[in-house]
Amino acid sequence: MKRWDVLGIGCAAVDDLLYVTSYPSADSKVRVESRERHCGGLTATALVAAARQAAICGYTVALADDELSAFVLNAMGTEGIDISPVVTDGGASPIHSTIIVDRATHTRTIFFKLPSIVGLIPSMPIEKYVLSTRVLLVDHFGGENTVRAQRLALAAGVPVVADLERDDMPAFDDILLSTDHLIISHRFASQLTEHNDPAQAAAALFPAKSVVVVTCGRDGCWAITGGEAEPKHYPTFQVDVVDTTGCGDTFHGVYAAELARGTGLAERIRRASVAAALKATRPGAQSGIPSRQAVDQFLAAQNGTESRSRPAASLPGQPST
Repeated sequence: MKRWDVLGIGCAAVDDLLYVTSYPSADSKVRVESRERHCGGLTATALVAAARQAAICGYTVALADDELSAFVLNAMGTEGIDISPVVTDGGASPIHSTIIVDRATHTRTIFFKLPSIVGLIPSMPIEKYVLSTRVLLVDHFGGENTVRAQRLALAAGVPVVADLERDDMPAFDDILLSTDHLIISHRFASQLTEHNDPAQAAAALFPAKSVVVVTCGRDGCWAITGGEAEPKHYPTFQVDVVDTTGCGDTFHGVYAAELARGTGLAERIRRASVAAALKATRPGAQSGIPSRQAVDQFLAAQNGTESRSRPAASLPGQPST
């Protein structure tokens, strides 16, 4: 029996969002239209997304006994995420970010401060936790401690989904190598592979992976899995964008939840794409993440529209030919 559907190892953050009409130039003054505080972070946000899809989730990292850590634990506990594996360490803390959201261009700029410890510490009983989950979700933090958890998972047949954005982190190459479900942005995939074409980047990253998904924002994503000669394109869903903060993490979390549920790749991507699109219609990394019911309702509406205009085999979110 598994204790969790998805176990997350990686960063949590406290995000202070500042909304402005447009991002300022140097030596200028800009009025802040509104200010909000949210829980964020790659793994923490992905876990919230998975939990809202009715997945049973756990979180295991080290955090401090401070205000920022308490804010994170309260936010995740409210979502029903099991925080009992979190341990206290004085050198650990959430990442503290100030995010400038440009209302005109719907973009954001993130300024962050890193604590000395993000993720696991060596004394944590990580093997017990890894063997208690259906899917392990990691990010690029944690160095060798994260790699150890990944290798334990793969050896036990537990799939590893990774949310990676930076290659200048400790043990990044090993974290990348020890991932079998890699979901990565087009920008970062191009940086790693030197292929500007997202399909070529996905193919270049695929060896030794079960699945590679290269996400391209409004242009959908390209994905490749075993038995396929080349990557396939999956379109996205058009919405009125308010804030893209957390969209990628939402995609990862919903994908992981659906993977734990045994959903096929095309449906995993379709549901993850819907959730990411719906998240973009609301501000904040986590507050706008939709429930499973909201995703179902959106898909039902899309299916009804599409069935009146084209064959069901061409529904949005299915691989294009």
